[in-house]
Amino acid sequence: MAKNIISLLLLIVSVVLNTKHSWDTFNYKNNSESLKAMTNLGISESAIPFLGILMLLITALLLIPRTFFIGNLFNAFAIVLIMALALKSGNYKMALIEIPFLVMPLIMIWLNYPFKK
Repeated sequence: MAKNIISLLLLIVSVVLNTKHSWDTFNYKNNSESLKAMTNLGISESAIPFLGILMLLITALLLIPRTFFIGNLFNAFAIVLIMALALKSGNYKMALIEIPFLVMPLIMIWLNYPFKK
């Protein structure tokens, strides 16, 4: 029972964070900090909409029980990509901040989908 509650809480947090990140990605022109962070990572302006679509796709995959594992796998891959780009640009603080967010999808894979019997 406790395992399902923890899994549900992590799922909610992950869906909210992915939705927020995709919203911020689509509205990068209104948020100068998002644009600055993405340009510091070396992400071109033409690639930004694809990242927003990827984050929405990951969110949808997390919500469907059959694609829960793939969604978490893509989520972990996206976080590792951000960490690698941060390390490449010399932003070690951002890479370190991403570590707990990398652990979250891995724990969710271990706990399984919360409503699965």
